[in-house]
Amino acid sequence: QVQLKESGGGSVQAGGSLRLSCVASDYQYMYNQYCMGWFRQTPVKEHEGVALIDNDEYVNYSDSVKGRFTISKDNAKNTLYLQMNSLKSEDTAMYYCNKVVAIGRSCTWQASGHWGQGTQVTVSS
Repeated sequence: QVQLKESGGGSVQAGGSLRLSCVASDYQYMYNQYCMGWFRQTPVKEHEGVALIDNDEYVNYSDSVKGRFTISKDNAKNTLYLQMNSLKSEDTAMYYCNKVVAIGRSCTWQASGHWGQGTQVTVSS
């Protein structure tokens, strides 16, 4: 089974930036998945979808992060990224990457793979 490993989290002040990375153990995993996404989890909200990207590099974001976060993918490095700018305290969460169900050529917000260990992002105001 493919392992996804997230990294890049940390503690920052509000307004700061972080760049998350997600690497797959299967060297062609990112190339083979049509849709990938970033999700976050808090004690009160289970795996909220944050950002999606497909192999045509079409992207979609939740309203809460639109204009602040940027998702990208490097198939050659088998890595998914999430650039997070203008961070807010409400962005505090454990962040995960996962493959996402596609309907036709559209990515849904439904994760379909196994969850990794995630990376913690803590934003202090």
